[in-house]
Amino acid sequence: MLFLGIDIGSSSVKLSVLDGATGKAIASVQYPDTELDILSPQAGWAEQNPATWWDCIVKGCELLFSDASVDADAALTALGSDYCFGHLLNSPGNFTAAKLRWVQQNEPDIFARTHKVMLPGDYIAMELSGEITTTASGLSEGTLWDFQEQKIAKTLLSHWGIDEQLIPTIVPSIGQQATLSNTAAQQLGLKPGINITYRGGDQPNNAFSLNVLAPGEVAATAGTSGVIYGVTDKPAADTQSRVNTFLHVTSTHQAPRNGVLVCVNGAGRSYSWLRQLLGASAGTPASYDFLNDLASNQPIGSDGLIFHPFGNGAERLFQNRTLGAQLKNIDLNRHSLGHVVRATKEGIVFALNQGFDVLKSLGGNCEVVRVAKGNMFLSEVFTATFANTTQAAVEFYDTDGAEGAARAAALGSGYYSSAKEAFSGLQPSGIVEPCAALKDEYQDAYQRWVAALPLGEHNLG
Repeated sequence: MLFLGIDIGSSSVKLSVLDGATGKAIASVQYPDTELDILSPQAGWAEQNPATWWDCIVKGCELLFSDASVDADAALTALGSDYCFGHLLNSPGNFTAAKLRWVQQNEPDIFARTHKVMLPGDYIAMELSGEITTTASGLSEGTLWDFQEQKIAKTLLSHWGIDEQLIPTIVPSIGQQATLSNTAAQQLGLKPGINITYRGGDQPNNAFSLNVLAPGEVAATAGTSGVIYGVTDKPAADTQSRVNTFLHVTSTHQAPRNGVLVCVNGAGRSYSWLRQLLGASAGTPASYDFLNDLASNQPIGSDGLIFHPFGNGAERLFQNRTLGAQLKNIDLNRHSLGHVVRATKEGIVFALNQGFDVLKSLGGNCEVVRVAKGNMFLSEVFTATFANTTQAAVEFYDTDGAEGAARAAALGSGYYSSAKEAFSGLQPSGIVEPCAALKDEYQDAYQRWVAALPLGEHNLG
């Protein structure tokens, strides 16, 4: 039995085929091989056309099978922190609910024509099946789920005058959701009637892909954004909204599982920007191997050079402030390109560690962090900096979000009887432990970085 997993990202779409019998991925593709455009028609706007995601999936299937290989603070004030953090586990800002409210207020004609509200995974599921549905986990990522009452957040919708009928029918994250339609089957080169049995947001899915299912287990990724995601069985909420809590894809009424998410918007985006900038004169971006070599030749702390990677919009860690990226303490007589590259890597890790500390304060057990061997974790300098700054071992797995989605689809279809069986074919491929001899040196560099944050009394260090 074969299972297809699809991972929709803002940069690209990944697809993997899993052999259920062996538990191994037999084919994987990514489309496109360059980053998708994010449209910004006005300052502060970021958009993508949902049709682009479907087009990428269609083209990705061709490759795969041919290879055969808003004012949210006002809502928080009006509804009260007890409701928002007790029921939603988040402030309504930054998420789907607030964006829906923005459309209601600023694009009333579009809002009036709205039939249903869908997340990216919901939209693709509609293209696959012809049915409009959603999941509780997905709704929780939009602050549209009431954790206490275990249902749609009617109080929030009522406060904003949003009709509950805009929310699609809820189906299980892992389990029978719909079947592949004749139209989609013809487009994708598949058979009609194939069961659709899994759906998850990008970070809950990344965590699932890494077998991060139980309380105390932690996943991380460093793509366009840098993310740490820890699973807990408690309704953990950060009243400062520096981190966010979602319903994990494995959560049930009998065994609730929530995911606490730390996000740095400008993580891999900072490094990608630096790479392209340095390659501009040559007409092609500098290679990551070249940059990694430059960074590895510089000392811990980059000889005092400090980089704050906050140039990709408002950062949740700092109460939605737009800080901008900053390079500080430049010494023209001492600092070289290698220092800039290393300072960028260190700055991204140090920013993530701010959220890691919040995760620990909410009861997270962070001794081991599981990651896929990809993006910035391909860099030895970045990985070593992460392990020694967070004091957590970094455990590598050869997997990705699409392969994880395929495993979840196999579990949701009943092919696997348990998550343990679903992950029997996935084993760690390596581990990087913190080095006790380097702990003080990394901590000193981190504290210098914290002291240079332009936050005044809001400093989280």
